[in-house]
Amino acid sequence: MELIVGKTAGFCYGVKRAVDGAKEELKKDETIYGLGEIVHNLEVIKELENLGMQFIENIEEAKGETIIRAHGIQKEIYEKAKEKQIELVDYTCPKVLKIHQIAEEYANKGYYIFLLGNKKHPEIIGTLSYCGENKFVIEKEDYTIKALEALEKSEIKKLLVISQTTYSLEKFYIIEEIIKNEIQRDIELVIKNTICQATEIRQKETEEMAKKVDSMIVIGGKSSSNTKKLYEIAKQYCKTVLLIENETELVFGKIQSTDRVGIMAGASTPKESIKKVVEKLEKAYP
Repeated sequence: MELIVGKTAGFCYGVKRAVDGAKEELKKDETIYGLGEIVHNLEVIKELENLGMQFIENIEEAKGETIIRAHGIQKEIYEKAKEKQIELVDYTCPKVLKIHQIAEEYANKGYYIFLLGNKKHPEIIGTLSYCGENKFVIEKEDYTIKALEALEKSEIKKLLVISQTTYSLEKFYIIEEIIKNEIQRDIELVIKNTICQATEIRQKETEEMAKKVDSMIVIGGKSSSNTKKLYEIAKQYCKTVLLIENETELVFGKIQSTDRVGIMAGASTPKESIKKVVEKLEKAYP
């Protein structure tokens, strides 16, 4: 068996910054709150809980220093924390903060905003709070025409298109093309590809790897948006693709000893998880 591990597999800059920052804060204070899962990976969450972090879903539950996750939060939570005199340690990914700034700037200029992404994802929930009243979340290509109909009904003549940092690059380009082809010609259109560059590179590497191997293993949290997209990309080009959270979920019957196996991991997957998968494969197929 030949194992090929993706060069971009594992923590991205934003996730590493948030996790390392949380660990440093826990060295100073044993009781720190985390507003929502700091990243979408259960092993990372368990490690931080063991170090003393208490994860909460509402700022009202906080009784002391609270860390803001890499995905960011809604605008109004900052005000609530200020009212409660809760110290916030902001580890929102800088890429996400930049999108918040763009959304707020264009909303203040009277633009209607199309936001591409999963409407239930924490990043999208946070970004929407900066988009003003006139906005539409496009989760997949089929939603684009409905979004354009909502724009037409609003009678607003300016449109901004932005996306979740971990959105599918392929879907972004498809939706961009639909908008350009179907939008009314008197609409001022601004499209900003706000997909993180690390996400783009990781998706492209996954595609190239999947074309060259017999089997693919994608490692990441079940609720991780970017991990799911890597899995979807791999399935397009490789017959056998496994999506696992850690080495305990490996299914050897689906992988042959003669296979060339590609290993890719999501942006919230620690290097240790990747290492354990590799070690288990090497032990099973020496």
